[in-house]
Amino acid sequence: MRSPARRTTWAVALSATLLLAACGGGDEEGQSSDDPIVVGISLPLTGDFSEPGKGVQEGYEAWAKTTNDKGGLLGRQVELKILDDQSNADRVVADYEQLIGSDQVDLVVGPFSTRLVVPSARVAQEYNMLFVEPAGAAAEVFNQGFKNLFYAAPAVADDHYNHLAEYLLALPAGQKPTTVAYAAMDDPFAQGTAYGLKKKLEAGGVKTVVDEVYPPNTTDFGSIAAKIASAKPDMVVGGSQYQDGVNLIVALQQLNYQPKLAAFSTAPTSPEFAKAIGNKTAGILSPTGYSQDAPYPSNKEFVEKFTAQFGKAPEEDQANGYTTGQVVAAAVEAAGCAEQGECQQKLIDWLHGNQVETVVGPLSWDATGKPQGAHMIQQWVGNDIKIVLPAEAKEADLVYPKPAW
Repeated sequence: MRSPARRTTWAVALSATLLLAACGGGDEEGQSSDDPIVVGISLPLTGDFSEPGKGVQEGYEAWAKTTNDKGGLLGRQVELKILDDQSNADRVVADYEQLIGSDQVDLVVGPFSTRLVVPSARVAQEYNMLFVEPAGAAAEVFNQGFKNLFYAAPAVADDHYNHLAEYLLALPAGQKPTTVAYAAMDDPFAQGTAYGLKKKLEAGGVKTVVDEVYPPNTTDFGSIAAKIASAKPDMVVGGSQYQDGVNLIVALQQLNYQPKLAAFSTAPTSPEFAKAIGNKTAGILSPTGYSQDAPYPSNKEFVEKFTAQFGKAPEEDQANGYTTGQVVAAAVEAAGCAEQGECQQKLIDWLHGNQVETVVGPLSWDATGKPQGAHMIQQWVGNDIKIVLPAEAKEADLVYPKPAW
């Protein structure tokens, strides 16, 4: 599949300008088989999205190492040039302008969070660069008219809870929840997950009794938790990233509010989650696009090599970064090139017309870059998190009503 080539050393360097991975590139006038393929990336390694941002970074680094251990792309080593956008939309724009315009990287891949993906994708589009991204799942990403963007995951935010909505609405009238409280970060992805479920449940006759949106920097969830506890809904849904989800759950626990079901996006899939909420995880649900036990051919290799590299098993954020690399690699190998200019359109056209096998399964996209799938649903059962929906992928039965936390 890959042509033979001479290898160069894969290096990782840390510079004073927050360059957090390998730096380098070929000659300005051209490239040879000895020149590395430099991939430019901006990630939120500090700020609101630093926790998942660091996970995506590990996924990118695992993909680069695995690729280089096999001889690289087109026989050339891969180098990652990673900048810290500090979870700031203005900074992410400046980062991609630098990476593409000044640093002349060969390829770019996306940051974490819809709030950062949209402005950075605009920069990539201005340069007609392929832009595969790991974590921009909100509807607004796909309403911009981007022709160069592809989301490397099974489903967009609005569809994350599809399997859960179908399950709940199919329950007998006396069992399905009748009231739900929603609290979502003012973030397109977080709101997209919560409101995608809200739209489906309301259409099925389930009443919304609380609907709160809070700023990304919120740390005190006392008033929101009190409003939810006072309404006593059957179910609570958090459109959360990591720390906000943890803080809201702790606030609800302190008020001894006991919902029949609790669902939070992103936070429950983090390895630090259980300890952060006092190990009171019983029955908490979350959508996920990845399972370490998924039977896809490349996933076993990913889990083994990632664990050897980082001393821990990969989670969803890491898988998202790795999957993004797999998608880009498939296009590069098929097109036979990886540089700025006419090659980029070849990469874009190939992805619009083909399916790619990844650690999260086969991915294909519509004309807007939207993936054509749905997320699985995980639930904390005992001291572990298990796939409970859909039926064909489940590792355990969904527990409803949930145990007290």
